[in-house]
Amino acid sequence: MQKYKAVIIGGSAGSFQVITKILSSLPKNFPLPVILCLHRLKHVKSGFVEALSIKSSLPIYEPNDKDHIKPGNIYLAPANYHLFIELGNRFALSTEDQVNHSRPSIDLTFFTAASVYREKAIGIILSGANKDGAHGLKKMGEKGATTIVQNPEECQVATMTKAAMEISKIDHVFSTNEIINFLKGL
Repeated sequence: MQKYKAVIIGGSAGSFQVITKILSSLPKNFPLPVILCLHRLKHVKSGFVEALSIKSSLPIYEPNDKDHIKPGNIYLAPANYHLFIELGNRFALSTEDQVNHSRPSIDLTFFTAASVYREKAIGIILSGANKDGAHGLKKMGEKGATTIVQNPEECQVATMTKAAMEISKIDHVFSTNEIINFLKGL
């Protein structure tokens, strides 16, 4: 039986290149859904999925409300929407107030992933300029998920990864290549 059910990745400033490197390295038969919650410009509605798709052998989608989460797909939180994971392996979208000055909020995605996937999730925080995601990753760890942060020394902006490390015990502090090797080993 498969140990994990989903990979959830949060990132902000400085994470785009890391994300493209991770996505380009995942094999076509990658067994899990990859859920991306990335801070992005809210008024730019197109181009981001296309830019990521150029590098990925896996299909990339911006999910709609109530879409099923399927293995082997990459899902990107739509611009200016919070992305929740619900029981029954579905997404929910919301335009509620910003959290940590962000919509989508990495914390909210991680909180819901913690509740649904518990120890069967992998939560990853990459480079970013605010503290969004730190409390969500802590909650994931409390529920038994595997928690990973990009090595702050490698981040373009280390605020996000350091914030996560300050408030909880992180399972792995990995370079981009170590994150890739971990995911490819699943």
